[in-house]
Amino acid sequence: MTVKRPEQHDHEGLAWVKSSHSAGDGGDCVDVAACLSGVHVRDSKDTNRPGLVVGGPAWTAFVGFARR
Repeated sequence: MTVKRPEQHDHEGLAWVKSSHSAGDGGDCVDVAACLSGVHVRDSKDTNRPGLVVGGPAWTAFVGFARR
């Protein structure tokens, strides 16, 4: 069985922003950073782990749904 690893993206130089709904108590938080390839999303508690990249239209749809 062959397992493909997701494509690695360079996170250096991105302007990361913490979720505005993040509590200051160390709870579940995400960081996001926009770039030409889409929106990078990572766990703010472990920024050295790989995150994921979501295409612009998919991110817009997700945020629209989350705001409901």
